[in-house]
Amino acid sequence: MGSYLSKIFSASPLHELQQHMAKVAACSGELVPLFEALDKQDNALVGEIQKRIHKLENEADDIKRQIRLHLPRSLFLPVDRADLLELLAIQDHIANTAQDIAGVLVGRKMRLPEKTGTAFLEFVSSAVAAAAQAEQTVAEVNELFESGFRGAEVDIMESMITKLDDIERETDKIEVTIRGRLFAMENNLPPVEVMFLYKIIDWIGDLADDSQRVGSRLQLLMER
Repeated sequence: MGSYLSKIFSASPLHELQQHMAKVAACSGELVPLFEALDKQDNALVGEIQKRIHKLENEADDIKRQIRLHLPRSLFLPVDRADLLELLAIQDHIANTAQDIAGVLVGRKMRLPEKTGTAFLEFVSSAVAAAAQAEQTVAEVNELFESGFRGAEVDIMESMITKLDDIERETDKIEVTIRGRLFAMENNLPPVEVMFLYKIIDWIGDLADDSQRVGSRLQLLMER
């Protein structure tokens, strides 16, 4: 029976949804080396990484389109079609946000304010860790469904979602700190540059928020 269910799930939209989330996590993961290169003012490397992010986001979009085109009206799964599409949309927004961050940094030739590189890298790393945890959580879905939403798999999923919530809260704390640092120095920076720095901070925070929303959506699926 387990083998039969595995074949159904591997051929289902869930498998492609997991592929999509893996691509999304890879896309957001490139932000860590991007900010490292930005802090070192390595313009060539920043540009190369931005192109990698753009490529990964396009690949995620291709998977998203395939899911939407081939998603049946009724599924032999304990999951509503609308719930899958909502989960896909949240995942998609993570990749889009990563691309937006890279695009603005490169397009405006932005620099990190002096002595903020370490703080920005800590912030980005925490947000990216949330996306990575969301990927691991989505990867566990098959086992959850095969268990019939019972037993150890439910405990594993709940534990993974709890860890995701913890990472998101830690990211929020780092965001408060980095906003405080920018506020303290904003009078010494060009106003337009400050505006875009706050926008970048918003978007980095959105990465963690949307990653947590992935977990919240999976929590909702378990409760239905």
